[in-house]
Parts: sequence; C-alpha cells; structure tokens
Amino acid sequence: MEKFITDITQAIGKTPLLRLDRITKELGLEGEVFAKLEHLNPSFSKKDRIALGMIELAEKKGLLKPGQPVLEMTSGNTGTGVALVCSARGYRFICVLSRGNSIERVKMIESFGGEVVLVDQAPGAVKGKVSGEDLRLVEVEAERLVKETGAFFLNQFQNMDNALSQEGAADEMWEQSGGKIEVFADFIGTGGTFTGYSRALKRHNPKIRCYAVEPHGGAFYKGEIIEGSSHGIQGGGYAKEMPVVDKGLIDGYVTINDEEAVNMTRLLSKKEGIFSGFSSGANFMAAVKLLKGEEKGKAIGIVINDCGLKYMSTALF
Repeated sequence: MEKFITDITQAIGKTPLLRLDRITKELGLEGEVFAKLEHLNPSFSKKDRIALGMIELAEKKGLLKPGQPVLEMTSGNTGTGVALVCSARGYRFICVLSRGNSIERVKMIESFGGEVVLVDQAPGAVKGKVSGEDLRLVEVEAERLVKETGAFFLNQFQNMDNALSQEGAADEMWEQSGGKIEVFADFIGTGGTFTGYSRALKRHNPKIRCYAVEPHGGAFYKGEIIEGSSHGIQGGGYAKEMPVVDKGLIDGYVTINDEEAVNMTRLLSKKEGIFSGFSSGANFMAAVKLLKGEEKGKAIGIVINDCGLKYMSTALF
C-alpha cells in the first residue's frame, strides 16, 4: 500500500480500467469494451488531469506567475478540476461558463473557492443544451475578464497542453489492458481526450483505429450538420472546429443521439455500477455500434468522462 499523500493533486490519475463483461454479455456483443474510470478522479472527471497538467506546464514555462489569478472557460468539468488544483496550489480561480450547464458544476466550483461567472445563452437556446454560439458568448466574456483581472487564461479550447495532459492516461489504458486495445472511441468536446489518447495509443500500436464520436445533427468532423438541430449531451458536440483536435488521427466516425446516450448512461449504472454522465453513455453507445458493425470481435477502449452526481438536476437521472 502506498504511503499517505500531502497534496490532493497527487490523487489525480492511476484510475482503474474496467472490462465491461456483464453488459457486453447481456447485449450479446462479440468483443470487449475496456472503460477507463476517470470519474474516480478527485473532482469526479477526466478533466482533473488536464487541469493539473496545464497549470504545471504553464508554471514551468513561466506563463503563470506566483500569485496571478487563473481563469478558464468551461462546460463545467474542467472548471471543477481547475478549482480543485487552484485550491491546493493557492491560486485565485475565476471560471466562466454558460447558464446552459448543470447547476451541480457551479456548486462544486464554488465549494473549492472558485469564482463563477455565468453567461446567458444565445437567443433561442435550450437550457441544458450548450451550442457553439453559447460557447462563443462564453469566450467573449472570458477574454474581457482576462484583460480586466490580469489572469492567466488556461484556454483548454486552444491550449495544446490539453491533449498532452491526456497521453499519460492512454499509456495507463494500454498497460492495464495488457496491450489488447485495438480500437478507441471518444466523444469530441475540446478534443483533448481524443487527440491525447489517439496519439499515445498509436505510438504503442500504429494499427489502432480511433473513432470520433459526435452527436446526431451536429457531427462537424463527419460533415453531417443539420441546420437548427440541437442535442443534450453536455460537454461536447459544439459543431465547430476545435484546434486541439488532430484530424489526422481520425480513422472513422460514430454519431449518437440523445436517447442513445441517456439509455446507455443509465444502463452503465444499473449493470456495471458506473455512475456517469451523458458523454460516457455516448462513448459506450459508440462502442456498442462498432462491435455490432465494422469492429465486431475487437477490443475497444473508451473513457468514463465524469460522475452522474454532476447531473442530478437534469433529466438524465
């Protein structure tokens, strides 16, 4: 057993990899699904890794000065992760997010001492469905506050250290699976997880196929955008170019609708004890579709992105 830790950030990472035997058997799937349980990080999401990674790299580069405030725009999970890291490191944290996100994320950020700035959604937007236009409004407010406060802007949507900070998790997945991963599928948010995992996994085995998972009607990278459509899979599917996404790593595409994401999120909880959010259900649904189709019989890796506790006020549970 490891000795005690002296900083909560030392608890980030080294999450378990669970092979979803019960649920794949019940669904009659040929193949294996390995789920990286990133919802077990200290603030209950995969974004704890990038929060710590981007802050530490900014410190090393001299971009983040001692005593300087940290600012980030987020759909919530990065905000909770950064709030936790800033709490442990003594930084003032200002978080900018859309009112379309779940209230639980706001409460968590505030509980870590973060200051939350909520931005109204675009005209005609649906509560709980954050669009690319909503995100643009958040970005405008974030840039204004950076000038006003002199804060260091982490900017996960542009910061390539986002993807770099996820490569270690992919190395863990590879080692924990015994090198069995043949396919990787991930719901595109900022693109950091998809790019970081795909890059690292392909270093281990260049033949691994990596699929971009996107919402039905908002599949930007697949080139299937339906005018006026919206979706409820929080944390991604913004239907716009994401600079962190390395398109050269995309070997295929899977589209998921809201109902599929919700049903699979609930099924993960009931059958495997994985209490997660919408995008985790989308990832698993993508694995199901692939095992029923072109990747039948293969070993697929997915990420459980965050915890269901962040969605108790939504229709998910």
